[in-house]
Formats: sequence, C-alpha cells, structure tokens
Amino acid sequence: MKRTLFFIVLLAFGFRASDEIRVRKPKGWPDPVIKNTLNSQQVDLGRMLFYDPALSANNMISCASCHSPYNAFAHTDHALSHGIDDRIGKRNAPALMNLAWRKDFMWDGAFRSLEEQVAFPINHPDEMGSSIDSMHLKLQSSTYSNYFSAAYGDSKITPNRISHSISSFLLTLVSSQSKYDAVHQGKAHFTDQEQKGYTVFKNNCNTCHQEPLFTTSGFAKNGLPLDNNLNDFGRMQITKLAKDSLKFRIPTLRNIEYTYPYMHDGRFKSLWQVMDHYNQASDMIDDKGRIVDKFHLTANEKVDLMAFLLTLTDKEFLFNPAHAFPKSNFEKQLTKNNHN
Repeated sequence: MKRTLFFIVLLAFGFRASDEIRVRKPKGWPDPVIKNTLNSQQVDLGRMLFYDPALSANNMISCASCHSPYNAFAHTDHALSHGIDDRIGKRNAPALMNLAWRKDFMWDGAFRSLEEQVAFPINHPDEMGSSIDSMHLKLQSSTYSNYFSAAYGDSKITPNRISHSISSFLLTLVSSQSKYDAVHQGKAHFTDQEQKGYTVFKNNCNTCHQEPLFTTSGFAKNGLPLDNNLNDFGRMQITKLAKDSLKFRIPTLRNIEYTYPYMHDGRFKSLWQVMDHYNQASDMIDDKGRIVDKFHLTANEKVDLMAFLLTLTDKEFLFNPAHAFPKSNFEKQLTKNNHN
C-alpha cells in the first residue's frame, strides 16, 4: 500500500522513479544534514535559473555572477559582492559546495534553510534587486513553463518552486575528489613537503577546519578588527548575544586556492596574508568558545602548509560540465521563443 501511494505521489508531481537522485555522500564522510531526495529535472531547472540574469531586476545579474563555477562558486573580482547597477554589498561572496552538510547559511547563519538563503539575494536591493514573490510573472512570459512542467508535473511557476529548484541544483555541488582525497583513498601519496604541511595543518588549523569537510560549519572569532565602514558584527546580529560579536562562519578550505579573496569581507587577497594574520592575531575564539593562540609559523612551515592546502583543490569539481552554464537548454529556449 505504501509503495503504491509512493508512486501515486511521484506521478502527481510528474516524477519518474528513474529521475530520483540523492545528495552524493563520499565514502568516509558524515551523513549530510540535508537529506533531500532530489529530482534530476528539478536540478536541471535549478541550474538554468542559477545562470539566468532574468532573476535580477535589470536582467544583468545572475546567481553565477557572484558564484562562478571556475572559482568553486565564489567570486574573485571584488572583495565584496557586486549587484545590480554596480551596487556593493557588505560581505564577500562565499564559495558554494558541500552545502548539504550545513544546518544554516550565510556568513552569520541568518537562514536555517537553503531555500530561504536562495531567495535572499534575489530580494536584496543591493544584489539582484528583484522579488521572488513576483518572479513568476516574469518567467511566465518566457518558455520556462515547459521546464517547470517537466520538473513539477504542471506549468505553474511559484516562488517556492523557484527557490526549491535552485537549492536542488546547489545540493549537487559536492567537492570530494582532490589529491587529499586520493591520498586518503590509497590512490596517491603526499610529497614530503605536502606531508610536512599536513602536520602543520593538524597542529594549527584542524580545530576549526576539521576533516573531511575542512570546516566545522560553526562560527568563530578570527581576530580581525571591525571594519568601521561596514560595521559588520557578524553572528551577533542574528543571536543578539554579545559573546557572538565578530564571529563569522568558518569556511571550508576545500578549493581554497581558487576562492580568494579571503575572510567575510574579502580583506586578504592571498593565503600568505591569511597565514601572516594568524601568526600575529589575538583575541581568537573557536566555535566551542575556546581561546585560540596565534600560530607562530616559521617561513618554512608556511611554505609547507601552502603545499598541503593546494592538495585540497578538486579540479573534477571546478571544471565539471554538469555544473557549468547549461548552454543547450538556453539554446532550446531561444529556439522556441523564435518560433513563437
């Protein structure tokens, strides 16, 4: 009876059993926090929407404008995110990967669901400057209704379906095929320098950047002074607790080679600057409330650590065509528009 009901539900939403996919869990990783069963057609739709500037008020800015696949879905051109009409945000655009292992989102953990996070930049006046609540009116004038019909069983375009489909695409962005991963699978070996750097990492960085995700996904005070122009107090703005002042999310170190500039406000352009900061920083507190000492790294240790950090680059992820701009879908849409 339950199995019959399951397939009735699938048919009601236009799903086929073969369309179902799950968030990929790499071997040895913890279970994801978000355990959604995904539908491949919804993922494809979300991918189209992610790259489509029509989601912005001026048809110029897409999600990918600040989250490039070739930079691990981060943004390297500016310290702070740039939106419509060259408006500037107050934070660095974070890398997007392994999001299914998160229980909240944004640098300050403002949102508890990925769908809420997806809607935020669409609605924000300094980012995409649009409204997800009225976006369906804009998309209905295009051929998107065909794609929504394929994904959800009917052509109705709703805010929930827009955010759900984009979040479905984002949940497929799993990075786990770096040299570091190959070493731990017994398929490769660290060089002597990389092994030394791994030891430096475990002695200094692993408290906050825990393997295999290379983050605890918690919030820490990293010793950065307040930027008096931005006046961004981080997590405290959400919790209203003084102890959370200047605490920001601990980002993953995976693909760190490609996700510069660094920190919540993009103030550091290179990893050398980041290491120099931690060598002299004070007033650092990890996500467990424990005081963290400065690193005291020697010049050689910094070079070794850099060598290890480069083993976290996952080029299979960075250049995966399944993550890139869906050119064929947009060509189909353009062809249909020309025939109408």
